[in-house]
Amino acid sequence: MQAAANPPVATRAIPTRGPLVLAILIGLAVIGLVSVNQLVVLHRRQIGKLAEKAYQLGLAEQQSGKPQRAIEDFRAALSYDPDNDQYQLSLGRALRDTGHLDEAESYLFSLWQRTPQDSTINLAFARLAVRRDNLDEVLRYYHNAIYGVWKLDPDNNRRQARFELIEFLLQKGALPQAQAELVGILPTLPKDPALHVRVAELLNRAQDYNRALTEFQYVLQKDHHNAAALLGAGQAAFQLARYRTAQIYLLGAVNADTGNERAAQLLQNATLVLQADPFRRGISDVERDLRIQVAFAQAGRRLDSCLAPADSDTTSPTGSSTAALPPDLASLKTKWKQMQPKVSPLSDESSSELEDAVMDLVFQIEQQTQTQCGPPQALDQALLAIARDPTGVDR
Repeated sequence: MQAAANPPVATRAIPTRGPLVLAILIGLAVIGLVSVNQLVVLHRRQIGKLAEKAYQLGLAEQQSGKPQRAIEDFRAALSYDPDNDQYQLSLGRALRDTGHLDEAESYLFSLWQRTPQDSTINLAFARLAVRRDNLDEVLRYYHNAIYGVWKLDPDNNRRQARFELIEFLLQKGALPQAQAELVGILPTLPKDPALHVRVAELLNRAQDYNRALTEFQYVLQKDHHNAAALLGAGQAAFQLARYRTAQIYLLGAVNADTGNERAAQLLQNATLVLQADPFRRGISDVERDLRIQVAFAQAGRRLDSCLAPADSDTTSPTGSSTAALPPDLASLKTKWKQMQPKVSPLSDESSSELEDAVMDLVFQIEQQTQTQCGPPQALDQALLAIARDPTGVDR
């Protein structure tokens, strides 16, 4: 009876085996989960390596001038890693640069929606707008890029983006907008002569000659022999009809670069204007009268050249036929012939009123023939330059 009170051995072992089995099962589960996680991590790493390899291959294809292959590689990279913004941006750029504008826009717009302040994405969009020749969108996205968030080298990147915008505006002939952008870039320029020369040259192209001249002069204060600045300053001064100033700078440009044909031609033109100007300070009365006579004779020849194609019998402005000339030119020719006895030569008693009247007629002839007889050459061009500002040529 007493022996029957003790429980069987198997019955006593159950409570101790249950937790142990459970612990073993949990351990096996944990080991399995860790193994699966490691496999997942390894798989992701492998996929990431494949994506990066495809991306790098795409970059190489781009650099070697194979854009279509680059697109395929970027697509592959993005298929491996669809959440990678850099892969998506590169694919959008490549599609844009190969003319697939609508598809490029879809990729870029997706990126832009997520980070509308990202300057890199806005710049990509701006270049897409350039390809579409959409001025409003060009301005919008370039400004977004300029004033947005740059992850690296923001000052330089903003400046380069604005340079791109200015180049586009100049190519489109949008001079007021280009001038506004250049005014905006001026306060941001570091003390780098090369950058000031670049901006000044853009100001010249935008026909903002006063600011261009100021920028070139800033460079020349630091480097008196800068050939690019000397030429640019000469060009700006020439356009401002400041021919004495232009002559000084252009002479410096020619001396700094003897092979610069543009500088040599402008120097010749500026010198010719100064030599032809009868209003120039400091010349003698004899010299002034001689210049007036030369200008008057040149105006007559200019009229004659207008008449010659239509009336081959007329060989000089003193001829009697004016029927072939348009009425306005015929009237000028009549005035020229009436003035001729008073000019050839000018008498010692000639008054300043007569000299002014002669030059007024010369200017009328040159301006009228410019619109009806083709572009002026040499001395005619110089006389037109003087006509624009007779009192400012010697500045």
